Amino acid sequence: MSRYLLCLLLLVAGPGICLHSAAQTPGSPADTTHKYQTAPAGPAQPRRPIWQSKVVRATIVPALLIGYGASTIHGHGLYSSYDAKRDIRRAFGTYRTHVDDYLQWSPYFEVAGVLLAGVESRDDRLNLALVVLKSEAVMFSTVFLVKTLTHVQRPDSSDHMSFPSGHTAQAFMAASIVHTEFRDKSPWYGIGAYTLATSVAAFRMINNKHWESDVVAGAGVGILSAHLAYLSHRNRWGRQPRGRDIGVVPLWSPAGGAGLSVTWHPK
Repeated sequence: MSRYLLCLLLLVAGPGICLHSAAQTPGSPADTTHKYQTAPAGPAQPRRPIWQSKVVRATIVPALLIGYGASTIHGHGLYSSYDAKRDIRRAFGTYRTHVDDYLQWSPYFEVAGVLLAGVESRDDRLNLALVVLKSEAVMFSTVFLVKTLTHVQRPDSSDHMSFPSGHTAQAFMAASIVHTEFRDKSPWYGIGAYTLATSVAAFRMINNKHWESDVVAGAGVGILSAHLAYLSHRNRWGRQPRGRDIGVVPLWSPAGGAGLSVTWHPK
């Protein structure tokens, strides 16, 4: 009697709480037959076409420049080196200058100036220096080897070390580094560097030190050297730039004249 009274009270308080023990059924056991089965693999990722690989993208433009330069040696090609020399001599005569001897290093001065202005490069100072050293080693060895093997005479007949142009390779290698390091900040850094490198190539032909084929192939060798250095480089010191907390800004005032403002925020 007391048991039925208790059930009645429980049903009033909350229906369904009181259940007859005979009506209770044990729960179904968990399915463990597939416990260690490997989950089905997702859809296979499509392979990137070969023309979109890093190696192809890094070498396609230098290969075209080197190939075109080689095709115009002497009197070959649609617009040969002889044709280019004839037109340059008509336009500039006997004009000569040594500005290209200094201008070939100008992209490096651009790097220094941009960094001092506080603009962040892609790599820190140490890794940037390593990339530069590696690029220089690849470029210098390649230029010297090809010059020795091809034995092309210069337009002024001074020697047989004409192809490719070392000055042009140096300038375009440095310009490629500028473009890679600062293209995320502004494309104008790379445009300025490549403009300087192109002027070096023009002056080498105006000075009658190189053929058209030499400067075009030299540009390809320079760009390729920088690209190979980046492709083979492993950044082992982190990608945070060092020394980015240093800034130098030119100042001028009527009272104090010209000067420089140097800021330093130590970490």
